[in-house]
Amino acid sequence: MASAAEQLAANMNFGSFQKATELHKRIWFTIIALIVYRLGTYVPIPGINIAQFAAAFQGQAQGILGMFNMFSGGAVERMAIFSLNVMPYISASIIVQLMGTVYPPWEKLRKEGGEAGRKTLNQYTRYLTVILAIFQSFGIAVGLQSTAGLVMVPGPLFVLSTVVILTGGTMFLMWLGEQITARGVGNGVSLLIFAGIVAALPKSVGQMFSMTRTGSLSLFGMFAIFAVAVLVILAIVFVERSQRRILVQYPKRQQGNRMFGGETSFLPLKINTAGVIPPIFASSLLLLPATVMGFLATANLPTWAQWVPGAVGQLSHGRPAFMVAYAALIIFFSFFYTSIVFNPDETAENLRKYGGFLPGIRPGKRTADYLDFVLTRLTVIGAVYITIVCLLPEAMISLFKAQTFYLGGTSILIVVSVTMDTVAQIQSHLLAHQYEGLIKKSKLRGGRGR
Repeated sequence: MASAAEQLAANMNFGSFQKATELHKRIWFTIIALIVYRLGTYVPIPGINIAQFAAAFQGQAQGILGMFNMFSGGAVERMAIFSLNVMPYISASIIVQLMGTVYPPWEKLRKEGGEAGRKTLNQYTRYLTVILAIFQSFGIAVGLQSTAGLVMVPGPLFVLSTVVILTGGTMFLMWLGEQITARGVGNGVSLLIFAGIVAALPKSVGQMFSMTRTGSLSLFGMFAIFAVAVLVILAIVFVERSQRRILVQYPKRQQGNRMFGGETSFLPLKINTAGVIPPIFASSLLLLPATVMGFLATANLPTWAQWVPGAVGQLSHGRPAFMVAYAALIIFFSFFYTSIVFNPDETAENLRKYGGFLPGIRPGKRTADYLDFVLTRLTVIGAVYITIVCLLPEAMISLFKAQTFYLGGTSILIVVSVTMDTVAQIQSHLLAHQYEGLIKKSKLRGGRGR
């Protein structure tokens, strides 16, 4: 027999959506916030020669700047006030998560601090975001004025203004993401990245059609790329919705003359626990050397170092060495990040505290070992899945010489994953609205009965 929640979910339709006025407000707030974000990606920082910078950016479009440009919705190629996007915040969040597993004071806050500990760690994340944003914006300012023709009036004032503007842009987007999470439909930071990728997607598709018209890309190649993209989307939806549900039982206990407990529940383990972090980290590490060498292309290297550009060139986007290294790094980061976000020992201890146990497995270390056993095998499947999803579009794009990040595996994975999470958030808000309606009806009936 279906549960009450399942019956409510089955009855959700357009009529129930129309009645959910609170959800309407959340959706409108999210839309307005995303519009504000998109407008900020077109406001350039002062003192930049836009035409010169656009010409210089074209030479780095396939490096790490191209990837950051994808995440920022084209803000990097326009050197807009939101060029750093939320990447410093994401990096700070990952660092704080990592420190929360190896640094005892932060580990205590994460495990025993409750809501207050979570707020303290969030505050540390904000402080670290400011530090990372200042460091990155200072590097950008120095790099811009060191290239002739990019800055109209180089000097300390330009560096200071650029640091303040780019850091302020990142902090504003961090605040905006938190507002979308609290007052919108949720997933605030993820929606900002999603909006940047989707906004630039039509331009990328238009470029492919233009390449087909000019003959640089065959008609078969274009259809093959789109067919692979559709297959990748279907695979992402299937795998991201899949989970390994481990049965958990709770023993019965007697209080007075009544029996409590004896329920069964499930511990869901996702196949892809690491999410989109592995391909993002792998891409960043691989594209960074190529980007640096692109800036140093005009430099006079010593004789013993003249082999470096050729070696780094083999790791450029679309090369076989890039594919192999990309796959290896994705697999490594899949296991590494999964070990950070899911701790089998901690989960086993929490089950033991609340009286839960896995049938046939003793609580404590045996349960932790079993969870680690299952999670390791799931991570193998998840790592292979992410590798195929990211490499298959890369291979097709490289084969048909249609270089674009927006149809790559990382961008498709982010777009589909965020879309699924956002739909789930909207459904949860709609379900909460229906629960509130039922509670109000039951109160009215109770009042009439009296």
